[in-house]
Amino acid sequence: QLQLVESGGGLVQAGDSVRLSCVASGGTFNTYIFGWFRQAPGKERDFVASISRQGGGTMYADSVKGRATISRNNAENAVWLHMSRLRAENTAIYSCAAGPGVDLTKQQKNYADWGQGTQVTVFS
Repeated sequence: QLQLVESGGGLVQAGDSVRLSCVASGGTFNTYIFGWFRQAPGKERDFVASISRQGGGTMYADSVKGRATISRNNAENAVWLHMSRLRAENTAIYSCAAGPGVDLTKQQKNYADWGQGTQVTVFS
């Protein structure tokens, strides 16, 4: 079981960018796909992006395409989510998740390990 710790959230002005980090421990990092999810106040948790084991494949929610980039470094056991042109509706708790499968997926049930999340608050 992986332990995941996110960081990088905070107060961000609308239009600006944020880079979220997720560092993993307790397992073989490159045997997992990773995903980022977010939960806005009063809403369900939604998929944002996912990345394959070696980083060659990525998948994004339609709502963030062109504004988000997911990346990873297996030597550092780290995954990042860079989001630009942030809007107030992007305010949410952003969580990192690890899945033991091979195929990229938006389905939360396919991710076994989750971090506690990092809060991103976008103000104008």
